[in-house]
Amino acid sequence: MIARAVASALVVGAVTGGVACWLRHTFLVTTVAGRSMLPTYTSGDRMLVRRVPLARVRSGDVVVLADGDLPARPTRSASTRRDPPGELIVKRAVAVPGDPVPAGVPVPDEVVPPGHLIVLGDNADASYDSRNAGYYASDTLIGVVVRSMRRNQHT
Repeated sequence: MIARAVASALVVGAVTGGVACWLRHTFLVTTVAGRSMLPTYTSGDRMLVRRVPLARVRSGDVVVLADGDLPARPTRSASTRRDPPGELIVKRAVAVPGDPVPAGVPVPDEVVPPGHLIVLGDNADASYDSRNAGYYASDTLIGVVVRSMRRNQHT
């Protein structure tokens, strides 16, 4: 009888652990830092992100990217200072592979090539994005925002 209870507990623990691992592998919760996505998101807002490959991103999706290897940004003022390498950044995907390149994005192609995307912040005056850096490579993509968890939901 005790062996049966132990076996049941082990099965429940294994299933629970497996579900937890799957959730952690599939989803991420992150916090917005900065003003580049105002007014859509404010600094401190939390968001649920689903990890997806570039093929699952559509124009208009809000995406989270790793900021590890982007070109250095000029440091003229606090509004143009770049986050430290390794930070996650939140932007809106405006063009994915096969889409026309929007005006004002300094890239040599007319169509976004495979493995790249163009992202812009909703607040153009405070955003370092494809208008400055050109394409973002697909290996910087973490995922797509699926739900906002606003910090001040009661207001």
